[in-house]
Amino acid sequence: MNLMLILQSTSALLNQTTEASTAPAEMNLWQMFSYGGPIMYILVIMFAIAIYMFIERLITLKQAMKEDSSFMNRIKDYIYDGKIDAAVKLCRDANTPTAHMVEKGISRLGRPMSDVLVAIENVGNLEIANLEKGLVIVASISGGAPMLGFLGTVTGMVTTFYNMSLNNTGTIRLIDLSEGMYQAMVTTVGGLIVGIIAYFAYNYLVSRVDSVVRKLEARTMEFLDLLNEPA
Repeated sequence: MNLMLILQSTSALLNQTTEASTAPAEMNLWQMFSYGGPIMYILVIMFAIAIYMFIERLITLKQAMKEDSSFMNRIKDYIYDGKIDAAVKLCRDANTPTAHMVEKGISRLGRPMSDVLVAIENVGNLEIANLEKGLVIVASISGGAPMLGFLGTVTGMVTTFYNMSLNNTGTIRLIDLSEGMYQAMVTTVGGLIVGIIAYFAYNYLVSRVDSVVRKLEARTMEFLDLLNEPA
């Protein structure tokens, strides 16, 4: 009886060991990444650059949108009181795109209104160019990452056919196909993920830049109206 129990326990243990050895291994992210080959490292670098540029531009745009609600009223009071130096100091302390434009306009006081407007617009164009700095990089990544992924797809298929050509047995084995197919699929997925994230990041930043531009235009008109008002 005891011998029978021992045999049954041994048989159950052997069955569990066999099931464990035949169970398919789960693929983790690192294994999937390694199947993609060198192109995956390039995609990771592109993804890191896109994230960095997005955060850096987001902080810059947030600072550009900051403004004291009483800024224009204080500028108006200083100009009407003849305190030009105080108005210039206020603009420099604010250190925002709006303040830079107003400061330029104050420096042109006494000249024709067209000259004041041109000076403000020139500064505004420079401020907008500064806000858009780096957006072309994010846009390039949004378009280039999927193309790089498709390049990995092509190279993966080349690898697949090359491995098949080395097989002289006349039968196609899965091991001949797996390496290249893994590379093809993984790089495609990686490229699309990076491209989609960069695409949405770019469009969001463009919308924020447009908001700042509309604000600058409104402040420009407000400043010009201020100069045209009777003291």
